[in-house]
Amino acid sequence: MSQKKSGPQLPIENMRAKLLADPDTRRIAGDVGMELEDYVEMVLHYLRNPEQEPQLYVAPDEELRAAGYNAPSSEQVGQFLLAGVRGELGLGNVEAYKSQFESPSGTQDKPSLRGDEDQEQVSVDDETSQELLKQVPKPRPGRM
Repeated sequence: MSQKKSGPQLPIENMRAKLLADPDTRRIAGDVGMELEDYVEMVLHYLRNPEQEPQLYVAPDEELRAAGYNAPSSEQVGQFLLAGVRGELGLGNVEAYKSQFESPSGTQDKPSLRGDEDQEQVSVDDETSQELLKQVPKPRPGRM
């Protein structure tokens, strides 16, 4: 049994004003390459039409190349994911990833509030990495 989604609780003009004034809205519009007003109108469209799902378009590689974008190969995507798992993407020790429960120095003998004191870091050897890469789907003929 599906429930009907409800529409906006505030009048649309109030929602528009709040969205236009919100610095996060401005940042998101810039991140997705849209003008602020166009992005706000798109958000309001989905507020007015809560049953409508956003559309996702998966472009063929040929269209991406014609638009000047070189799509990564399946192997490159697999290597990227493995680099992320190994922590090699250059993110380092980002402060935003820390919780308020991080242990300050000098508290090694006290229990962790995160519950990970007895856990080992997972490591993957090259053989396992290569085996995982073999499982990445290969492009269909005519797509590359």
